[in-house]
Amino acid sequence: MERLLSKVRGIDLSVLYKFILLGFDIIFINFSSALGLLLRFNLQLSEIPEEYYISVTRMAGFNTAGTILIFALCRLYSSLWRFAGMKEFFYVIKACVASVLLNILMYYLGYQPIYRSYFILYGTFLFIFTIATRFAYRVARTVYRKNQHGSQMRNTMIIGAGEASNVVINELEQSGALDAKICCIIDDNPKKQGNYIRGIKVIGGRDMILDAAKKYNITEIVIAIPSAQKKEVSQIIEICQKTDCELKILPGVYQLVNGEVTVSKIRNVEIEDLLGRDPIQITSEKIGRYVSDKVVLITGGGGSIGSELCRQIAANGPRQLIIFDVYENNAYDIQQELKQKYENLDLVVLIGSVRNSRKLNKVFAQYRPDIVYHAAAHKHVPLMEDSPNEAVKNNVFGTYKTALAADRYGVEKFVLISTDKAVNPTNIMGATKRMCEMIIQIFGRRSQTEYVAVRFGNVLGSNGSVIPLFKKQIEEGGPVTVTHPDIIRYFMTIPEAVSLVLEAGASAKGGEIFVLDMGKPVKIVDLARNLISLSGYTPEVDIEIKYTGLRPGEKLYEEILMDEEGLEETENSLIHIGKPLDFDEEEFLRELEKLYALTYAENPGIKQIISRLVPTYTIKGADIERDKKISDKLNREYSDTNEKLPQAFLNNSHTLENNDVAEKQED
Repeated sequence: MERLLSKVRGIDLSVLYKFILLGFDIIFINFSSALGLLLRFNLQLSEIPEEYYISVTRMAGFNTAGTILIFALCRLYSSLWRFAGMKEFFYVIKACVASVLLNILMYYLGYQPIYRSYFILYGTFLFIFTIATRFAYRVARTVYRKNQHGSQMRNTMIIGAGEASNVVINELEQSGALDAKICCIIDDNPKKQGNYIRGIKVIGGRDMILDAAKKYNITEIVIAIPSAQKKEVSQIIEICQKTDCELKILPGVYQLVNGEVTVSKIRNVEIEDLLGRDPIQITSEKIGRYVSDKVVLITGGGGSIGSELCRQIAANGPRQLIIFDVYENNAYDIQQELKQKYENLDLVVLIGSVRNSRKLNKVFAQYRPDIVYHAAAHKHVPLMEDSPNEAVKNNVFGTYKTALAADRYGVEKFVLISTDKAVNPTNIMGATKRMCEMIIQIFGRRSQTEYVAVRFGNVLGSNGSVIPLFKKQIEEGGPVTVTHPDIIRYFMTIPEAVSLVLEAGASAKGGEIFVLDMGKPVKIVDLARNLISLSGYTPEVDIEIKYTGLRPGEKLYEEILMDEEGLEETENSLIHIGKPLDFDEEEFLRELEKLYALTYAENPGIKQIISRLVPTYTIKGADIERDKKISDKLNREYSDTNEKLPQAFLNNSHTLENNDVAEKQED
């Protein structure tokens, strides 16, 4: 009811405003005629010839009615003058010219005497009064806002002197939701410097940002260069962060073209803007053709990467999408999201673990997936250092069992989600992911299914990302904890990571490890400082940065590709293929069987076997001494255990049909 009344009141005010304009127009049309007479005769009423006075008086009614009709046809009563621009300005000119022409016709066709300069004077005054009545609202509103807000208005600097800047200034000045006072504009183009946009001076290039912030007491900076490269925007943001100003940024240029840019579209600068590179663009048409009308299974489908895979695949029309995850809350969330967005999607959500061969075989046998994206894994480095057996069970043998089921049931393509931590691993998590890549290579060489791995760095916004931790620490007042001042990482966004995975699946021929060129690495401490600044605080003053020391298994830097692997380019210049290392597959499978038995026997010394399976992984510190003490027990414990690895390729041939061994142990 309130909404309805509000709507009715809004209509009444609109009609009232039109009647007010109409009243003013009637007054000023006749006032313009009178002034046309008076000005010609030096404002002396007594000097006006009687025939001219009688003519103007006689034609007043026709002139008023005709001009009002012309104004209506020229939209002078239907335009929103609050947002009036050049188009409305020309509407007024057309209306006034048409009114003058109407007067000429009426006077001469009616044989009414009048002097020729009357029409010029009448048209001039009519134009002035019409413009005044239409634009007086904007002037009054500007004065009102200045008086109302006074010193509380935010002093704003605009960076960029293009069309986007013009749109932003207009929106900020006209919006009743913002208290922005535009003080200056910054642009690196020397041709624009010294000129004005809507009365605001372009004072100089980016080297003037810091001085201008102090001179004009700037409290807000809006970056309005949507066509700029990410690297350039990142450099500008770095300069702006040396001020205490709040930073905002305009969306992409396509939104300008579509006319979508308004004040509400200007957003705060986010941490993704500081990475210094443009997002990776993948051709969705290629991905669409690949997954369209296919049965797609995603393990770990409720996680950060898995759920985004579900979103992008669902948008490309699969015949059926199967989400397989052990954590029901995440699976439920993505299920509800997809059901709401894609009503016709054939969606199946199953709860289960990739450790369970029987469950996997049942799922593969029932649904017969064409494509499998294997995203299920334990990823937290410190936690996996403390629980290496669980990392091996879930990552290594979860991958092995899922890949084995894919081969058994004729999957077309199997895509493993890997990590840069698999390169020269210094921790259990990285070592297990490297073993996953080796398993995929073996299956790829011996199966008709095409197996491929996709390797990328840290994902912004994922459950294990450092960004959510920093945000939480800032909300609590600090300190923000960083393990080492020199630690660096490669970063990418979740949509980029998923686009790469889909591109890999569409392009894979089997056996490849796809690697994304993620640009320059970013210092974690810089991310912390930037996030503190973007939250409105000063690093080391308002929020402390505390160094806690490297965690177990943590590197100062992550490598993307082993030196021995080399690089091959693909159609996408930012996506490369690494050549897998050669290794003794038979020895690897024998050691893998031993690792399987000891892992499920909860043997604490499995790092010894892992270091043999992954030569680039080395055991450090106390682990070496501990493992030495128990290494002599490994062979005896292995022979005593009943846990056996599901058999697949131990005889260097495709033997599934002849060796369908049931699991003796399920976890």
